[in-house]
Amino acid sequence: MAHHRLAPSTRTTGQGLRTPVGRRRFLGYLIAAPTLVVAAEFTREQVFGASSASASPIPSTPQPPDVYDLLDALRDSMRPTADLIRVEVNRDGTVSFALPRSDNGQGIITSTQMIIAEEMDLDPDQVVVTLADARPELVFNQLTGGSSTTFSTFTPIRVAAALAHGRLLDAAAAQLGQEKAVLTSRLGVITGQNGEALPFGELTERAAAPVTEAVEVVLKERETFRVIGTPRGKSDALAMVTGRKRFTTDIQVPDALPTVICRGPNLNSVATGVENIDEVRRMPGVTDVAEVSTGVAVRAVTFGQAIDAVNALRVTWDGGTVEGEDDESVLTRVRAAELPLAVPPAVGETLEGAFVFYFRSGSPLETNCAIADVRADSAEIWSPCKNPIAAQAEIARSLGLAQNAVTFHVPEGGGSFGRKLFFDAALEAAEASQKFGKPVRLMWTRADDSRQGRQHPLATSRVRAQITNDSVLSFEQRHTGVAMELNPGFGEALTAQAAKLPGGNLTLSQIQFELANLTPYNFGVSTRVLNEVDMRFNTSAVRDVYAPDVATARELMVDRIAERMGKDPYEFRVEYTKLDRWRRVLERVADEADWGRSMPEGTAQGIGLHVEMKGASACVVEIDCRPETVGRSIRQARTGPRVTKVTFVVDVGLVINPRGVEAQMMGGINDALAMTLTAGLHLQDGHFLEASWDNYFYTRQWNTPPEMNIVVIEDSEAPEPGGAGEFGLAATCGAIACAYARATGVVPEYFPIMHKEPLPFEPYPTVPPIPTSPTDGLDFTF
Repeated sequence: MAHHRLAPSTRTTGQGLRTPVGRRRFLGYLIAAPTLVVAAEFTREQVFGASSASASPIPSTPQPPDVYDLLDALRDSMRPTADLIRVEVNRDGTVSFALPRSDNGQGIITSTQMIIAEEMDLDPDQVVVTLADARPELVFNQLTGGSSTTFSTFTPIRVAAALAHGRLLDAAAAQLGQEKAVLTSRLGVITGQNGEALPFGELTERAAAPVTEAVEVVLKERETFRVIGTPRGKSDALAMVTGRKRFTTDIQVPDALPTVICRGPNLNSVATGVENIDEVRRMPGVTDVAEVSTGVAVRAVTFGQAIDAVNALRVTWDGGTVEGEDDESVLTRVRAAELPLAVPPAVGETLEGAFVFYFRSGSPLETNCAIADVRADSAEIWSPCKNPIAAQAEIARSLGLAQNAVTFHVPEGGGSFGRKLFFDAALEAAEASQKFGKPVRLMWTRADDSRQGRQHPLATSRVRAQITNDSVLSFEQRHTGVAMELNPGFGEALTAQAAKLPGGNLTLSQIQFELANLTPYNFGVSTRVLNEVDMRFNTSAVRDVYAPDVATARELMVDRIAERMGKDPYEFRVEYTKLDRWRRVLERVADEADWGRSMPEGTAQGIGLHVEMKGASACVVEIDCRPETVGRSIRQARTGPRVTKVTFVVDVGLVINPRGVEAQMMGGINDALAMTLTAGLHLQDGHFLEASWDNYFYTRQWNTPPEMNIVVIEDSEAPEPGGAGEFGLAATCGAIACAYARATGVVPEYFPIMHKEPLPFEPYPTVPPIPTSPTDGLDFTF
């Protein structure tokens, strides 16, 4: 059973003083238009915490994220074009906003409605938020990633909404001949002193500006919020549960028929010949077959007919980009690239740990998909892409068109976890449509996503700590892995191309790693260094980039240090944590979880702390590693140790939608369970054995904790929202690993912990490429 609630925390600094949050003036723009259209100039706010160290811990020097982190970098890159993001009041009284981001289920449409509604005294249902098409003029300001959407758009959206509201009040005051101060506004109606009512729609033309001009506005005080901070269900929830919500493959584009690509047996195999292409063209329903850069594309009347045709193709392939490689050969190359630990053994005792993280799948619920309609001089694309500007530029280049000849629509998506930062399906759809001379509705299969899609890269993390009886003198972490593809840069064409230059992507990785990862403890000389090996894998972040692996290794070593010093893992963390704000999260999670309670042999609690994205999270899990639990048998399933309870406390700063934050944390916790315990890809002879979710062991019902308690701090000292989308993972991963070590007495050295257990399934063949679907669901009911 899951419990979710808001929780207050004392908003004080380390000196016990309440954090001041003063009113500030912001600059907005009235845009020349027939109806009221407004935009905002971005004003950057920097929030610093106060450090508090006890006598024993040696304070660590500030790390880059302590002063300027990834969210700051992303937001600053977006500032120059914030005034191009506009709010419009329509004649029907609704307010429209085209959000230049991608909503793949994380709920940013709903939270954006709430932000606008707050400043304009509306109900969120009166605000229509859509997803903007690719807008190259926004440059860096149309990238969805790094949990940065709310952090980077919160202030400019509020400024624009407040400006619009102020103009409407001005127009109403002029029309009624009354002072603005005596008017009231509620739910899209402005009421005068004598009860006269003027709907927004009747005022939008009068409030419009004949010329563009700059105007100062003052935003609402936090204490007066009525919408922000109130739990609200997702605006699309009813459409989702009733089947009315439309995803990309539901969009009706004339003559855009189902299209599937026959892919090779090994990762990134390239077709070298097709024996029976004409025979397949004559199969029922098939309209077109053609070789494309990633395989052989088949277009048919139904997806079933396209899949049958793909499996009937006889294609010869090259060996792919990782021919002959397996888990251990890749691991050998990664270990050879590990950078040395710099601090030599000196005073005190040296503790070291080395951990391996195997490949994991980046396949979301909605498989990779796109619709393309390519003509001689134009193209129109639909795909739930998180960086449509870069996608638009790359597709235009591949088709030989000008970028402004390609229209790129961004439908709502069904999950991403980093996968939809990459737009390979849109590129393939555009190529197939151009070759066929017809529109296509292209969809990857589950097998495509697992075997040829994006993987969280195999990596190692080495840690060395120098300790005395009561202090940590140094703490070094060296993270090494298969290169993480972070292109397309910051979401526009320039950095997307820079990422493709020799060493370019590795440079972006270093920047991301340095700005997003820090050690939250006073551990003396504390360093983290990344090194990566480009082995031509298809990699991407999976619900966070490096943090889950880095935090798992770090928190395991923190437990070992605490044990060597004779301290309780929780008490040690409280003593050594840098900031009071972070320490309060630890204290709250320990209290909520009843830390230290007596537990049966073979079970244990574990605790983890993580700091990132302007916030802090702490997790306590309880795990059952008793033989009767580990050995439970379910057909073709991974069982193993079971986490029976999760207590999770998170401070993400100002909370827009508590229910949305809770849902994000719950999803992240389940991701963490999978990453740490059960879900890994097995590489063998150049291909991955897993071919769908029936043999990739994401968290299943029998692995889900019966009890989950998520606490969202409601009055954080931070005056603005931080990131939330990825925040549920890292602390939970660390807590699970620490709980496992305490329950079994064995510190795990690789993840997922079940990775080297015998496979509970017979791998599907790689030829034909798409496994046959079950025909009788009753045979597969548990």
